[in-house]
Parts: sequence; C-alpha cells; structure tokens
Amino acid sequence: MAAAPLRIGIVAGEASGDILGAGLLKNLKQRYPDAIIEGIGGPQMQAQGCRSLFDMEKLSVMGLFEVAKHLKELLAIRKSLVTHFTANPPDVFIGVDAPDFNLGLELKLKQAGIKTVQYVSPSVWAWRQKRIVKIAKATDLVLSLLPFEKTFYDKHEVPCRFVGHTLADAIPLEPDTLAAREQLGLGPKDKVLAILPGSRGGEVSRMLPPFLDAIAELNQDYPALKVVMPAANDARREQIQSLLDDFPTVTNIHVVDGRSREVMTAADAILLASGTATLEAMLCKKPMVVCYKFNWLTYQIGKHLVKLPYFSLPNLLARESLVPELLQSDVTGPMIAKNLRPLLKGGSPKLVKRFTDLHQSIRLGADESAAQAVLELIQNP
Repeated sequence: MAAAPLRIGIVAGEASGDILGAGLLKNLKQRYPDAIIEGIGGPQMQAQGCRSLFDMEKLSVMGLFEVAKHLKELLAIRKSLVTHFTANPPDVFIGVDAPDFNLGLELKLKQAGIKTVQYVSPSVWAWRQKRIVKIAKATDLVLSLLPFEKTFYDKHEVPCRFVGHTLADAIPLEPDTLAAREQLGLGPKDKVLAILPGSRGGEVSRMLPPFLDAIAELNQDYPALKVVMPAANDARREQIQSLLDDFPTVTNIHVVDGRSREVMTAADAILLASGTATLEAMLCKKPMVVCYKFNWLTYQIGKHLVKLPYFSLPNLLARESLVPELLQSDVTGPMIAKNLRPLLKGGSPKLVKRFTDLHQSIRLGADESAAQAVLELIQNP
C-alpha cells in the first residue's frame, strides 16, 4: 500500500512571504513531489503547487488602526482556516511571517495536535517581548532569518533554527548593474533612482506622495534623472498611476510590473519604504534612504513600545547606522531629497564592502535549510 502524500498547510501574507514560502515549497517538493499544499499564498507559492484558499492581498494589512478596520474579515478568514485544517490535518503547518495573523492560527492548530512552524520571527526582540510566551505556546519551531534572533530565542529556551535568508542566496555577491540597465532599457551613464513605496495599498498611499515631492526637488539638480518604480501587482500599479496623476510636473518616472530586483540592481541609489525590500537593496549593494510613515494612531501607540535605535534591516543587521532612516514627520520631500543628493553623486566602496560582509553572514542556503528543519520536525515523534 502506497504511503499517503505529505500534506503541508502554509499561509503567507504579502509579497516577501510569498518569495520565502515559494523557496521552501520548491525544496520540499524536490523530496516529496506528490505533496499536497494548501493555505494562502501569492503567485510564486501557487506556482509551486500551493492551492490558495483566499486571496493573499486580504492579509496585506499593517498597523494597529489598519488591522482594526479589517479585523472582522481577518478573523473570519482565520476561523475558516482553523476549521479547514482541523478537518483536514496537514503533517505540518507553516506560517510565513504575518505573525499577528499566523500566531493565532498556529496556536489553535497546535492545540489540535498539528505541528506548527513560524517562518520569520516576529520582531519580538524589538518590542512587546512578552509575546515570546505566546510564540512558545503556538509553535513547535521558529525559523529565523537573522543571527541575533536565534540568540534571543535561545535565551528564552524556545526552539529556533537560524536558516539565513533566501534573498541572500538568490542575489550574487557582485550584482551586474550594466546588465540590469540593459534589460530595463537604461543607458550605462544614466543617473538612475529606484523608488519602492511599498507593496501594500496603505503604504503606497502614505509613502508615494512625499517620494514624489522629493523627486520634484531632485529634478532641479538632476534634470536628466531617470526614476524607475516597480509595481508589486496590478492593484498597486493602478494605485500608483492614480497618485502620479496628482503630480503632473513629475514626468520622469517609469513604472514597471514587478522586476524589483532588476530595478534596484540598475540604480545608483534607492528610495524605499522600510521592510524586506531594504534587505534586498543591501544585497544589491546600493546606497539607500529608508522611510516609513504609520497611520497617526498606530504611531502614537507604537513609539512607546519600540526599544530599538534603528528600524531598517541593514542597520539592524549591522547594529550600526549604515543607511539614513526617516520616520513619520521626517518623511517629507525636502528631507528625503536632502538625504538622497549625496547618494546620487557616487557610490561608496566602504559601504559596498560592509554590505558584502553582511550578505555573506546570512547566505546559508535558506530554502534548503528551512526545508530540512521542517522535515526533521515532521519526522520527530
């Protein structure tokens, strides 16, 4: 009698989680090609055979106030997933990032006897450290992307495996800027700025207007500046175009579908919203200005809880200020332009060397390491 196929439950909440989930699933399917995979995922996870029970865009909500507006729908989705997975138990459930959604789901599934993994640690080392208690109750294993995260979990005796980051494996140590420019139709001597205002609708609505204000200022110093902006999906492209219509004087922006890595690799400098994209920009060895604006209420609550000197991943990983950070009221056109001007004048070999060292520190074959950790958990009684 043939063995039953491996069953995997998995939920990712945004584009960066879709990338991580897809890499993990690809490695699992190499060992178990008949695996049954279902949950919530984007196009990359679906390409690896994941049947998405809901549109991933529904989970792409960030911030206390923003989540509150969608709370009823989010709770209904989570309840539906609990019902589905308890009736059709997977061999393992993997929550990819999205901790506010996934940890509650993992807790219910673990209580039902299903093994659970949280892939990407919540920023528990940065704020709301008491969440470590819930993480311990909800998960059998945490897969961390950054080395200092494992140190925190070891201190609290919560099972954790440091696997590195799949982006560090996928991006070469020496990215080919000229090739990326050729693919995007840019010249080798063009002055190129990449802008990435975020992958969520709320982020784009808050971040893109001040980004466009900054570009209007920079155009005075760099009249031939080429600005390239990747749109994460069709919904973001429509939103971006609507916002561009409000800035008729800014005419030097070229919007492309996806291709964010090519865009960043081609750039002289990058302006972007805080998030996984900042890590990708670091791996592309590009100077950057990192910005973030929260909903006002979210910021007023959060600023009293966060205990970190930095918020961008390059600075957190380096434990020093390598890239400029602008937060909340500092995210204005003049402030952004002021910080970008020196970056557009030319690269820094010292910064490239520092980024390269950090790249190597998290280049550990993450997809394979994560898959191995998941399989070991499944196989252990």
